[in-house]
Amino acid sequence: MRYRALSFVLLAAALGASLPAKAQDAVETFYRGKQIDLIIGSAPGGGYDAYARLVARHMGKYIPGNPTLVPKNMPGAGSARSAAYLYKIAPKDGTAITASFSGALVDPLFNPQTRDQYDPTKFQYIGSANNEVALCEIWHTAPVQTMEEAFKKETIVGASQTGGTSVDFAASLVNVLGAKLKIVAGYEGSKDMLLAMERSEIGGICGQLWSSIATASQDWIRDKKIIFWVQMALKPHPDLPNVPMVWNYVKSDRDRQVLELIYGQLVFGRPYFLPPGVPKERVEALRTAFMKTMQDEGYRQEAAKEKLENNPVAGPEIQALIDKMYAVDPAIAKAAADAQKLPKQN
Repeated sequence: MRYRALSFVLLAAALGASLPAKAQDAVETFYRGKQIDLIIGSAPGGGYDAYARLVARHMGKYIPGNPTLVPKNMPGAGSARSAAYLYKIAPKDGTAITASFSGALVDPLFNPQTRDQYDPTKFQYIGSANNEVALCEIWHTAPVQTMEEAFKKETIVGASQTGGTSVDFAASLVNVLGAKLKIVAGYEGSKDMLLAMERSEIGGICGQLWSSIATASQDWIRDKKIIFWVQMALKPHPDLPNVPMVWNYVKSDRDRQVLELIYGQLVFGRPYFLPPGVPKERVEALRTAFMKTMQDEGYRQEAAKEKLENNPVAGPEIQALIDKMYAVDPAIAKAAADAQKLPKQN
């Protein structure tokens, strides 16, 4: 009897050990010869686009079956268009991944009606290419040169669309802290906003991510053509020791809670995710492949050359943070939603 019992235990252990290998084989069989659409929720030329195309060049070799990742831009509504496409239309078999603005994943928290389009708690998160810090990036000839001055004198800042950090974060500075910003929204992407800033059509951008700035504005940083008013993030960036944090200007605990909820999305600053319904073994394979890509020597060298930061966040950590954010006190969520609305312009 003892021999039979021991044999059963050993057999069960052997079967259990074979399951990951069988799952691996199934994933490899599925992906062999296939194409994965990497849907980029931003226009070509910006930081999100640069990151996604770099991921596409390297990630396929770490996915069992070695599928080809094909980048496809789908800008619109602060990446909400691409998120809704993934949720409602894209295949649910692991052959479609979206790389979106982080704001698209928290917008339904602040605007519950948009949950009719997609529910971020149902997405399956692969990972984020970076943990971000947002800044007010201001042209050197702008009349307002510091955050302190921005509370006294108006500055025109460019922005994309609701759901993008250049709208939502700029609005939060106005609505919560009282900064005198005139927000001109509607630019298609950061490339257009930077051109407008160079032409002095706008004074700057509030909500631009440091990794994007470091990528697109290297010459401007070197030549001191741009200055930085403030960092908007939960923690400061080590490369920006002389740029004040937004928390220096917060006057109440409630305002702090509101801004922490808004800026919390920067933890997953460059998110990659799958629609609901993708089989678990494919989700796990893609999560593993994503994190291996972040450590790939070729990826790291290209990222360094393009000035793209490499500070990845794993998929399960993003999943847990999304769940936590969507469980927040509804009153704080409503206040955060109101804080991100474009203020009425005089």
